[in-house]
Amino acid sequence: MECRTEPAEERTAATARPPLVREFLLVAGLFLVYKFGRTLADGHTAEAYRNAHLVWDWERLLRLPDEGSVQAALLHGDTLVHLANVYYATVHFPATVAFLVWLYLRRPAHYVWARRVLTALTAAALLLHLAFPLAPPRLLDAAGLVDTGQTYGPTVYSAVPATDSLANQFAAMPSLHFGWALMVAVGLIAATRSRWRALWLLHPLVTLFVIVGTANHYWLDAIVAGTLLAAALAVVPGPHRTSSTAGRRRSTALAPAEEPVLVGAGR
Repeated sequence: MECRTEPAEERTAATARPPLVREFLLVAGLFLVYKFGRTLADGHTAEAYRNAHLVWDWERLLRLPDEGSVQAALLHGDTLVHLANVYYATVHFPATVAFLVWLYLRRPAHYVWARRVLTALTAAALLLHLAFPLAPPRLLDAAGLVDTGQTYGPTVYSAVPATDSLANQFAAMPSLHFGWALMVAVGLIAATRSRWRALWLLHPLVTLFVIVGTANHYWLDAIVAGTLLAAALAVVPGPHRTSSTAGRRRSTALAPAEEPVLVGAGR
């Protein structure tokens, strides 16, 4: 008689997958809280421009590359800069959603871990948006950069930042475009076993080129986002630690009780 045993990994995945409706409401709720929080950081135009000059000076002090050199490479042709604007406007959010959906369906334990890390990263970013409003380099005259969205299109921002009702343009630091993209790469590398999985790092690398080349972010915006992500990864328990702990708890609960030994039995 053939005896088939369900792999332990599949049993762990099945028990680790949280209810779909609860997760949808949770993620949607967290996103709405973040969007609302960003609007609270609006209305600090003068402070945002002062901070922009500070960041620009800090980057020169740290001898970071000039954002203009990246933009110069991007402006070699209208097609390339248009593609960069499209990437900036359309890839960021859908890629993160697709990442979470795939993890939920195929790697539930990794999904819970990734959702917690992204929540921690986004919460820290919101606090920094509130504490340090920052105008992007495309709005800073001293940077001498082109607003590629307004010049070449498409753009997701209003031409007048102070009256933009759809987005807070003074929340440049940290760059969640880069932070989320980096987490997508880290999460997929952790959740897959392909020898080519390191290629997922192309997503944050392309994102970095795009956000700097389109003058939507400074180098420091990406550096701070990467630092916050590293802190979140250090604080949030990894998926293997979580699943192994849960597995040990289940094994202990299901283990048969030790048979009592009768003193003097057999005499």
